[in-house]
Amino acid sequence: MHLLFEPLQYGFMRDALLIGSIVAITCSLLSCFLVLRGWALMGDAISHAVLPGIVIAYLIKLPLAVGAFFAGLSCAVVTGFIKQHSRLKEDAIMGVVFTGMFAFGLVLFSKVHSSLHLDHILLGNILGIEPHHRLQTYWIGSLVSLAVFLKRRDLLLICFDASHARVIAMPAARMENFLLVCVALAIVASLQAVGIILVIAMLVIPGSTAQLWTDRFDRMLGIAVSSAVLSTLLGVLTSFHINGSPSACIVLIQALGFIISLIFAPKYGLIRQWRKAHALATREGD
Repeated sequence: MHLLFEPLQYGFMRDALLIGSIVAITCSLLSCFLVLRGWALMGDAISHAVLPGIVIAYLIKLPLAVGAFFAGLSCAVVTGFIKQHSRLKEDAIMGVVFTGMFAFGLVLFSKVHSSLHLDHILLGNILGIEPHHRLQTYWIGSLVSLAVFLKRRDLLLICFDASHARVIAMPAARMENFLLVCVALAIVASLQAVGIILVIAMLVIPGSTAQLWTDRFDRMLGIAVSSAVLSTLLGVLTSFHINGSPSACIVLIQALGFIISLIFAPKYGLIRQWRKAHALATREGD
């Protein structure tokens, strides 16, 4: 119990646990839709593409979140435009677009003398977030989570069957754009906490883990959110005791949870699949 309560004596640790939980909820909700839609790489692309927007926003004295949002959204729009007007596959387009924008951001950053720390942008600084950035994370994270939860049925339909959504006159393209906007906002909310690089894991691992446990979507959302929040709390507390990076500890615990689920999940775990295959082989042998 001492290991649990000792970190709670410090205000910065309590703030980190709260902010981390909000980021975990927001990203894990979106993670389920990105995994089902096959857009896991889209979160990767948008998260890397925000770097030039951050640097440009700094140069013209705008809030960094504004630059990050529009850069991330531009990445999604450019990817969609190229997909519609070329024969390239979406994953190849995203790879070209986000690496190009990320490289452009690095060049800009290297030429600008600023108080920005690249490590904090790439890896986050959950233990040292300034008060106005905490409020930004609270508000954006809460609004995105609420919007995604309220629209979960419509989003689920376009993830599973976009053609059927068009048949019943649902604006599928509008809902896809809504999902992309939510992803961009979630990355902006997560930027100060876990950074550009590690937010990718926050947008992929919870949904992937939950999908191993259930076929029911509402249950999948619950498992994704629960696993993400638990991993965040354990990761922040672990980082305190080992003096490690909180963001890296969070993602490592999420990855460990995924590996455990991959092996032991009662629905689609490897052990379950091996037992089913063995039982089938036994029946066929009889």
